[in-house]
Amino acid sequence: MTASDKPEIIQTGPLMAYAADQLKSRFVVHELWNAPDHAALLRQVSGRVRGVAAGGGHNRVDVALFDALPKLEIASSFGVGYDHVDAAEAGRRGVVVTNTPDVLTDEVADLAIGLLLATVRQLPQVDRYLREGKWLKANYPLTTSLRKRSVGIVGLGRIGKAVAHRLEAFGLSVAYHGRSRQEDVAYRYYPSLVEMAADVDTLISVAPGGASTHHIINAEVLKALGPNGIVVNVGRGTVIDEQALIKALQDKTILSAGLDVFEDEPRVPAELIAIEHAVLLPHVGSASVHTREAMGQLLVDNLVSWFDGKGPLTPVPETPWKKA
Repeated sequence: MTASDKPEIIQTGPLMAYAADQLKSRFVVHELWNAPDHAALLRQVSGRVRGVAAGGGHNRVDVALFDALPKLEIASSFGVGYDHVDAAEAGRRGVVVTNTPDVLTDEVADLAIGLLLATVRQLPQVDRYLREGKWLKANYPLTTSLRKRSVGIVGLGRIGKAVAHRLEAFGLSVAYHGRSRQEDVAYRYYPSLVEMAADVDTLISVAPGGASTHHIINAEVLKALGPNGIVVNVGRGTVIDEQALIKALQDKTILSAGLDVFEDEPRVPAELIAIEHAVLLPHVGSASVHTREAMGQLLVDNLVSWFDGKGPLTPVPETPWKKA
């Protein structure tokens, strides 16, 4: 395939070389994030670009980009969450949107359990205690435990189910809250998040971002969770009202929190960082070489499949594509 035969795409952000090299071998790639003048690049390629590879940094794929690329057919997004893509608007315009589900399920579920353990047993704090030589003077204070905890999962999708499966191995009871009851699971369903929070002492959020989940874990939910409550979030930072969470931690309305995601990444409020008993990670849920390569490969495969005339592999629900 000569350069003139290759479809042209916009890459909105960096990808691992494993995926980026494949894109360059198959497409004419315009690196939007590297362009000194984004608007000038978009004007230059406006009539030729047919695809978008929504890479690292979660740069917005929205109305402005759609308007700038009238020939756009597909936006292939890196990650299972795609709130950085206006999928509804894409659907109205007949633009296919894909994401990278399944390939990161186990990695994120593992991280959720690790973050829960780290928060409950204060593992980062214990590590610092030893490194600072404090063990020479006294044993670390006793921590809380996973024993007898009950967990409510917010968002029982693929990752939520994988988390639940792991929690069962720890002998913990599991309930869930979501848009609707799922008939194929035995866990107790709560249509009200406040009611679930009142009945459990641990919330694990795996919910996606977007308007429907914005700040659903709020001051009322945190108060219902109670003084022994722990919140873990590996979904999207916007699901939690961050200021309400900070106040709940400061006032000891809840016990602790383990967070891998935040409202305004990579900016984390200083007040949250100052809370010693919270465990904070820089959005590393899927951040292993193995999983990020698999995600990048699926991003590439969706574009290749589309331009080979085979349709998208993992279209999101809002996309107009219908399997034959």
